[in-house]
Amino acid sequence: MATTKSPLIFTILAECHTSKARTSRMILQHGVVDTPVFMPVGTQGTLKGMLPEQLEKLGLQIMLANTYHLGTKPGVEILEKAGGLHKFMNWNGCLLTDSGGFQMVSLLKLAEITEEGVLFQSLNDQKAEVMLTPEHSIEIQNVIGADIIMQLDDVVKTTNPDKIRIEESVHRTTRWLDRCLKAHKKPDSQNVFPIVQGTLYDDLREQSAKDHIQRDVRGFAIGGLSGGESKDDFWRMVHLSTDILPKDKPRYLMGVGFAEDLVVCSALGVDMFDCVFPTRTARFGCALTRTGQLNLKKEQFKKDFRPIDDNCPCNTCRDYTRAYLSGIVTLLPVACHLLTEHNVVFQMCLMKDIRESIKTNMFPDFVKKFMVEAYPDKNYPSWIRDSLSAVNIKLL
Repeated sequence: MATTKSPLIFTILAECHTSKARTSRMILQHGVVDTPVFMPVGTQGTLKGMLPEQLEKLGLQIMLANTYHLGTKPGVEILEKAGGLHKFMNWNGCLLTDSGGFQMVSLLKLAEITEEGVLFQSLNDQKAEVMLTPEHSIEIQNVIGADIIMQLDDVVKTTNPDKIRIEESVHRTTRWLDRCLKAHKKPDSQNVFPIVQGTLYDDLREQSAKDHIQRDVRGFAIGGLSGGESKDDFWRMVHLSTDILPKDKPRYLMGVGFAEDLVVCSALGVDMFDCVFPTRTARFGCALTRTGQLNLKKEQFKKDFRPIDDNCPCNTCRDYTRAYLSGIVTLLPVACHLLTEHNVVFQMCLMKDIRESIKTNMFPDFVKKFMVEAYPDKNYPSWIRDSLSAVNIKLL
């Protein structure tokens, strides 16, 4: 699918006349991606519970893998000998790799952050240390061969109130971006996305976004959110970021996967999302529906012979009942597969409905219907009302 002109061609197909939502087509090295899109996470080159060929049959266009974990195990040498991650994991679709920056938060006790990079204590050998610099992160990602690769960023937890540290992270992220772009060896086949930082400070997030749009890149990520901040703070930072980032390039909101967040943030102008939540919650026995999660371990489902969702086209809903699943979730490996398939299909169907509603100029109506299903009493959380109102969608 590679083109001689660009490894990323982004075409807006339709825009909502009320909100900032839009649906687009993104042509990458390994295929076409329709947006808004949700990308499931295969951290170590595998989506737990599903084979790549099964995901391909479902119509999944793009998934995510993690640079830090893949660079640690199996390591750059093996990935290079394998010819990159696509061949190594037998995946023909598109890939996006995170840079390893998030591990500064998730593995903070094992990490030391300096201007050079991040020094981690190895997860595999506690006596060994791993230095992840912007250059090394890009080197690993060039070997992995993902269609979209992320800059190494200096990530600060959103609940950290230290503005001096956050300002330092904003400037360092920009300096690291320039180092990543300079180190990038495959600009004809891979796309580096900068990551907007600034946690919950309007001025710092605005500065980060404005600094990054000066660089010659093909898309942008909004990072440093979904880290424990309030939903009111969360949506305002997304709204601010999408107002600044260029309209003609994809915008990727990192670490977001709850259904209502996907709907709201699509309205705020986001094109791409990822999160471990749908597949992780499947392993704990939870199935996703438009009316909320079903914890199939609960007693009430043991004699419930309905499918998870009557309207879901997945194999799990076609062939198995809640009662059957209730007896095996968290106990047998096959349950992980069955619920993971359902949750992945649920996310894909939600995103498809969002795209189709934008194309038919029915997105505001879709949003209202979705929210009524999720909140039948119409007691909507204030952050949902406020965020949608900010883009002219009024919930009654």
